[in-house]
Amino acid sequence: MQTLTLIHPEWFPIGRYAEALSRALIAPAAFRSLDSVPAEHASLRVLLVDPLIIQANGVMPALDSQTAVVGVGLEEQPKWLTEESVYIDLPESPSAGVLLNGLKRAYQFLYQKSRADSLERQLSDRTRELQEVSEVGIALSTVRDHSVLLTMILSKARELSRADAGSLYLLDEIEGGQQVLRWKLAQNDSIDVEFFEEKILPITRRSLAGYVAMTGETLVIDDAYALPADAEYAINRSFDEENRYLTKSMLVFPMTNHVGEIIGVLQLINRKRPGAPPKLTAETVPAEVIPFDQEIVDIMRSLAGQAAVAVENNLLYESIERLFEGFVTAAVTAIEQRDPTTSGHSFRVADLTVELARVVDRIDDGIYRDVRFTTDQVREIRYASLLHDFGKVGVREQVLVKEKKLYPLQLEAIRGRFDFLMKSVENEASKRKLQYLEERGRDGYADFAAQLDRETAEALARLQKDFAFIATSNEPTVLPEGEFQYLQQLSTQAFQDMRGDRRMLLTPDEVRTLSIRKGNLDAAERGEIESHVTHTFNFLLKIPWTKDLVGVPNIAYAHHEKLNGRGYPRRLSATDIPLQSRMMTISDIYDALTASDRPYKRAVPTERALDILNMEVKDGLLDGQLVDVFVEAKVFERAGVLRT
Repeated sequence: MQTLTLIHPEWFPIGRYAEALSRALIAPAAFRSLDSVPAEHASLRVLLVDPLIIQANGVMPALDSQTAVVGVGLEEQPKWLTEESVYIDLPESPSAGVLLNGLKRAYQFLYQKSRADSLERQLSDRTRELQEVSEVGIALSTVRDHSVLLTMILSKARELSRADAGSLYLLDEIEGGQQVLRWKLAQNDSIDVEFFEEKILPITRRSLAGYVAMTGETLVIDDAYALPADAEYAINRSFDEENRYLTKSMLVFPMTNHVGEIIGVLQLINRKRPGAPPKLTAETVPAEVIPFDQEIVDIMRSLAGQAAVAVENNLLYESIERLFEGFVTAAVTAIEQRDPTTSGHSFRVADLTVELARVVDRIDDGIYRDVRFTTDQVREIRYASLLHDFGKVGVREQVLVKEKKLYPLQLEAIRGRFDFLMKSVENEASKRKLQYLEERGRDGYADFAAQLDRETAEALARLQKDFAFIATSNEPTVLPEGEFQYLQQLSTQAFQDMRGDRRMLLTPDEVRTLSIRKGNLDAAERGEIESHVTHTFNFLLKIPWTKDLVGVPNIAYAHHEKLNGRGYPRRLSATDIPLQSRMMTISDIYDALTASDRPYKRAVPTERALDILNMEVKDGLLDGQLVDVFVEAKVFERAGVLRT
């Protein structure tokens, strides 16, 4: 039963109000409507004020939300009242009934206000908690890293429930189709679990997590060491014993997806009371740990549902990512199998470019000191690098795998001409010898034959030398080099074929091809090879990239552009070339130079390749700042692409 409490009774002129006050204090029937006041309202107080009190004391006590004011015979409302004060105004010298009714009204108003404030606080707390759960749900939906997601789920659950510790389990299937619990994560504010190792546990009703996984029930345990006698489950006390810990209150609940399937279990341990110290000991647990109440259970169920959906979506996202990764790997492998000599190039370029991006992300000086790459941007760079040569599928295979300046059949045709000439020289010598014998007999023949053999040998040697020069000219070069004036001389030489027709030793097209000063491709072939960039771009545009990978086509499109505008296919200027493409260009050139020997070029040692990169910087082709980072950070070593 609630009774009226008067503060500072010494202030009150008891004689004037003795009858009313005595009735208020000893006649609970007058407050019968307040008999069921909750305990939290037991401290409600009424302050009785009249002019004598104000005159005698001058300063009134500070008011709080638990105090109501009854003014008796005051000319005006006290100025020290707050806007939220409960105030009842009574006439001067009220009768006992009026006074008693005023006191009752004041108390009732105060009670209702206090109750409304309490409900408002509860509503505010619930709103805040629901908002936090909603924010957690939004945060969970944006996390792509699976381990980060699981850590966030358990951390947020502990934060919202004030749990000292917790564990997260996911249902999994092992070989043979057996379902198990995979203990993925453990957290504890009071004990260091930094070296936690993932474990596989059987699903059994004897463990708390196993019981929840099998039944779908939520376990709310106030004292883990005082479980019901008929409980099928029990806690594993070895952890407490080994770590001098004490498990008391527990909440173990299933993570259920949108179709009601259990995909995991969350276990929270030792809910701390407000104001509890950050770390608990076995000695402090009884005083600092409280049970998980129904409100927390409801909140955790909501969180568990969102967490289950987030985990399932994340696993689906990872599955899709693995599928796409497999597609990319298969596509790159298929393209590189068209030219086995370049096998692994795209993967190495991706490794080099990603490593260069990571180094650039960490530098704190130079023009790129403010550049930072997110995880998604690094992934975007990797895919662009892996697929940068995919357009080679649109290049004729004979051009793609061309080893020398001339195609094999072209060189064989030239070799056939030289073989014909050499046989012709030999035949001509034999014919002259026979003619000599027919016309002059054996007289002087020996000297004639010897001289003719010497001339024939010189002619054959000259032809062999000429063909060797052609074969040498047919070899591609890394840098512009070669003196080809002698080719022009050879191109003027003619011979008669077996039909007596006059033919040139080298055709103008052959001379033009053999005179290529760098590489092994002529302008038309070079254009066909260069077209692979546009093919790549058009192919990549057909893929419905997600927002975090939408830049892949443009990054790959610019990997052969040069800062001086002389790159291809669009002749972009420096400001139009993405930073990611500039990095890929460096990686692409380095790997092309240092990759293992190919039929059309020799492998270049690392030091020579770095010199060539710096030469291209001086020629205005490559980004000097990025090349410096590439060289100084030894990106080629960090990415495992070092060439000796």
